[in-house]
Amino acid sequence: MSDRATSEPTHVAGIAWTADGYEAVVLDAAGGPAAVPTRWGAARVAELAGWLRGFGPGLAVVVDSTNGLLDGPLTAAGLDVRRADPWTLPGRPAFGSVSASALAERARRAPASLARLTVASGSLAGREAEFEAGVADGEELRARLTAAGRCVQHGRRDRPQVALTFDDGPDPVLTRTILAALARHRARATFFCVGLHVAALPDEVRRIAEAGHELGNHSWSHPFLPDLTPSQLCEQIDRTGEAIARVTGAEPTRFRPPYGSQTPQVLATLAGRPTTVTLWDVDSRDWARPGPERIAATVLEAVRPGSVVLLHEGGGDRRQTAAALPAVLDGLLERGLEPVTLGELFDGSLGALISRPPAASPAAPL
Repeated sequence: MSDRATSEPTHVAGIAWTADGYEAVVLDAAGGPAAVPTRWGAARVAELAGWLRGFGPGLAVVVDSTNGLLDGPLTAAGLDVRRADPWTLPGRPAFGSVSASALAERARRAPASLARLTVASGSLAGREAEFEAGVADGEELRARLTAAGRCVQHGRRDRPQVALTFDDGPDPVLTRTILAALARHRARATFFCVGLHVAALPDEVRRIAEAGHELGNHSWSHPFLPDLTPSQLCEQIDRTGEAIARVTGAEPTRFRPPYGSQTPQVLATLAGRPTTVTLWDVDSRDWARPGPERIAATVLEAVRPGSVVLLHEGGGDRRQTAAALPAVLDGLLERGLEPVTLGELFDGSLGALISRPPAASPAAPL
């Protein structure tokens, strides 16, 4: 769905991301300030959503395409969330989004230029065809990375192991719930963390590592990677790796592109990095919040030996994922499939890699 916002809001809020959180600016219909600009740490998104709700149903909240962490929790809170694309905005700084003021002003002056984001449409509403074209254009380079063992989707099919992976965390509440479920089942997993959350919640990252799970790099702000320059993409990866290393003592060796972006430019940049591009072959579609039973069924219907399963612990309301996890783990163990880390899954099996892009919705907040 590519809904363009046509209604004119009574208030607009621009939300910019920075190195340590978010800045919010709220304007009224005449362009005057409706509140003093505020700053919010990345662990305070629930508070930010509550503050925004206080402006009433006439508020439109605007993010840009380099911020893929807020639309999930804000839409879950019942807010009207819209996306401004780079060709409608002034230039970005080397690190961070355009200013909150610029986002709010764009929404006030040209609301029809914004894409409305919903749970059903996902973060890339209106840009699905562009995403798919980018994946198709990257096929040749992806094949070369595959042959070199630098891009993986699943492990060997003759070993009874699978890898559960959790994106977009850590989360101030659900990370501990997920870790407890894994511990009860003596299962290991891999957590692809975003830098904003790592910096805000180092204790949760430490818990993941101390429990014996693997950590992966999922960028700093979950951007749509084709909208970044190569240097901006490298900055996202480097800062996230450094943030994880400050907590655990080691940088991750795996990078998962947000949304699974695989354009030639993105892949060429990643080819120069010392990390393995890590995709998936089973999409739980938990981002759509279809219910715990449906999430568990989707995983268990598709999983095979060697599968890499995409799940989420952050970046939105992930309570359904946490609720589905015990059933997923029980189902895997009943099938004789051992949940292991990606490092364990690919130990000695890097020949079993991808030949096609992952079968995931491009709009999913992966």
